[in-house]
Amino acid sequence: MCGRFTLRASAAVIAEQFAVFDLAPLAARFNIAPSQPVPVIRLAPEQTEPQRELVGLHWGLIPSWAKDPAIGNRMINARSETVAEKPAYRAALRRRRCLVVADGFYEWQGTGRRKQPYFIRMRDDRPFAFAGLWESWEGPDHSAVESCTLITTGPNGLLRDIHDRMPAILSPEDYPRWLDGSVQDPKHLLPLLRPHPSEPMEAYPVGTRVNNPANDVPECIEPRRDLFS
Repeated sequence: MCGRFTLRASAAVIAEQFAVFDLAPLAARFNIAPSQPVPVIRLAPEQTEPQRELVGLHWGLIPSWAKDPAIGNRMINARSETVAEKPAYRAALRRRRCLVVADGFYEWQGTGRRKQPYFIRMRDDRPFAFAGLWESWEGPDHSAVESCTLITTGPNGLLRDIHDRMPAILSPEDYPRWLDGSVQDPKHLLPLLRPHPSEPMEAYPVGTRVNNPANDVPECIEPRRDLFS
């Protein structure tokens, strides 16, 4: 699964890389956690011309038919192998896809009774996009919540010894197809949900500060030096 990630890049870098503009300044985030707002790029709903927008959506997808929004706590990730079949995700896969913007993420390696967190990023430290889905849910009082989930897939060679899943990271050339609402057949979408090549990526162990989502500080991504001595 993917339960934490970072976004430290400036609004200018994100605008240039994802072709979305008029962005307000963004605060650097070092420990984004479920139930928090996450940065998502999608095609703006109800626009006559396709236009990308960056919005903050609740992390933990709440299906439109849900009676209790707490269901989102269990839906932070969707498996690529079953996303086209699960009732909670299949409509969003066809019509409400998004790019979840990140520049690093964490996975925990089991080491006996303890789990060692690792930070994973691109070697050039540039931002990238997780494949995501979004939904809009309306409560009994007509209050609306827009939420999202990240899609996961099997690990690449870099992640294989750390965890058995990794987020599905999309290639930039696949962004247009993933965002295009006119593409609805899963057979044109599922091939995009594959492990990202290992070569451009790096992973290193970090301290347990990241275990607490209240710790949203630069120290979360600092290498654990004692493991390299």
